[in-house]
Order: sequence, then structure tokens, then C-alpha cells
Amino acid sequence: MDFREEVPSDRESVRDIHMRAFGGHGLVVADLVDTLRDTITPTDGLSLVAEHDGQIVGHVMFTRSLLDAPRRLVEVQVLSPLAVMPEHHKRGVGSTLVRNGLKTLAERAVPLVFVEGDPGYYSRFGFAPGGAQGFRKPSLRIPDGAFQAIGLPEYKPWMTGTLVYAEPFWRHDAVGLRDPGA
Repeated sequence: MDFREEVPSDRESVRDIHMRAFGGHGLVVADLVDTLRDTITPTDGLSLVAEHDGQIVGHVMFTRSLLDAPRRLVEVQVLSPLAVMPEHHKRGVGSTLVRNGLKTLAERAVPLVFVEGDPGYYSRFGFAPGGAQGFRKPSLRIPDGAFQAIGLPEYKPWMTGTLVYAEPFWRHDAVGLRDPGA
């Protein structure tokens, strides 16, 4: 298995992974990835893939958002989305993608990474409930347990406040859970 940064020729494969991994929400997530990709620069954000036998089988994206801290706005990263082809689940693909991403972001002096996801999964990387760390979630639709953060070496204790998702998350309505019965 090879792990590397995404290149333009990976785009269709990455889109297919999200379509398959997210089921009924696959189109929203795939469209979100296509939009977020345009926000990534060589020094800001990260899009990693896992490749097995010439086929892309996993993808993770980290993109810039802001923490509205009392002192000033702080540039942070959001881990979203993470997807692995169903036939490659439980093989460490997603874990390796996340760990590689966090290592790279730490080297780039990113202070914080946020995620909206399963605490049982993300706690293994050091993510912990955001509210308990002094952070406020960007939407009331995000379950408290799902809103998590990890401080990297550049994190300072004054960096508390409200996470402000980048605009594409709102445009694609990819924040929190919608009540299907409402």
C-alpha cells in the first residue's frame, strides 16, 4: 500500500470512493471534495490517497477553517472527509491516512485539527471532545460527541472559541445532521 498526496489524475477515483463509502450521502460528499480541492495550496490543506495495486482505495482531506478565538482568528484545519473503499475496511488504510495527515500538519505548524465524526474511531489518534477543550461547535446540528479536536505542537492554551467552517461546508449543506422528518 502506498500513501501519497492526491494528484489531478486521482480525481475520478477519489470521487468514486466517496460515492461508494457514503451511500445515500455520497453525492453531497463527492461534490464537497471537488469544491474543497480548489482551496488546497502547497502550504495550506492536504489531500492524501492510499493506493493499492495501482488503484486508489482511500482518501482523506484536511482543509483550512478558522477558530474565532478571543485574541484573534486562528487558522486551523478540518479533517473531512475520510473514506475507504468498503472492501478495504479494517486494514488500517484510514488510520494510516489520518496519522500521515496529522504528522504533515504538525510539521507545517498547524495548531489544531477539528473533526466531526465517530469518537470511538477518532479518539485513537488523540482527538477528544471539543467542548471539553474550550471549543464551540459551528452548528447546533453537530452532536456533542462528534465535535472533536486535537492540539498539535503549535497549539497554545489561549486558542479557544468557536470553530467557523469554511464556506464550502455550508454551501454543500455538509454540517451536522439534518432531521429527515422535519
